[in-house]
Amino acid sequence: MNVTVKELAKMIDHSLLHPMLTDNEIEAGCRLAVKYDVASVCVKPYAVNMAHHILKDSDVSVGCVVGFPHGNSAIAVKVFETQQAVADGAVEIDMVVNIGKVLQEDWEYVSNEINAVTEACHKGKALIKVIFENDYLPSDTYKIKLCKICSDAGVDFIKTSSGYGFVKQPDGSYNYKGATIADLILMRKHAGPHVKIKAAGGVRTLDGLLAVKEAGAVRCGASATQEILEEAIKRFGK
Repeated sequence: MNVTVKELAKMIDHSLLHPMLTDNEIEAGCRLAVKYDVASVCVKPYAVNMAHHILKDSDVSVGCVVGFPHGNSAIAVKVFETQQAVADGAVEIDMVVNIGKVLQEDWEYVSNEINAVTEACHKGKALIKVIFENDYLPSDTYKIKLCKICSDAGVDFIKTSSGYGFVKQPDGSYNYKGATIADLILMRKHAGPHVKIKAAGGVRTLDGLLAVKEAGAVRCGASATQEILEEAIKRFGK
């Protein structure tokens, strides 16, 4: 694959979402994002203002999650959370759909929610990324329907996972698949041409990043940013 390190860096949304991260760790993550000149950082809502001040003179955008990680907030709350994040300096919003409503096929509710948050984002000149949380969806039918709703709503990105959609395994442990190649190909096939694809969850290596790129993703959420891009520098040169 003919790629540059800069191109790969600008695919990455550096994820700073773990609930145990302190302010000092979030600040360090923002500075790492600047060092590698990634596309954006994705932070928790309270940290948007801090990230904005750290990144204001860089080419790294500030992203924020909404309804994270389970998507259960009321529509009005998601809209308010979006508006607050934008006011604090976010220019990209990653919103989790109401997963229960998707599973019960209440498509009117799901559509109303996605449209409301998309409108709030675009009014604030922010991009909207809608997180499907594919690990929770039992068949491709739900993903295909979400692709159509998001395409009709004019969202900017659709996204595989939050990275925190843990599913109970047969041995009682919790884990997730996150971004799978099959899901990325499916989402690219069924989303409108104006909708971009973001992979998230489980992409921790350079080969993983290259694989999701090949499958149609133009953004990728990652916490292993340094490891991925250092390997890219070794393999492709600066």
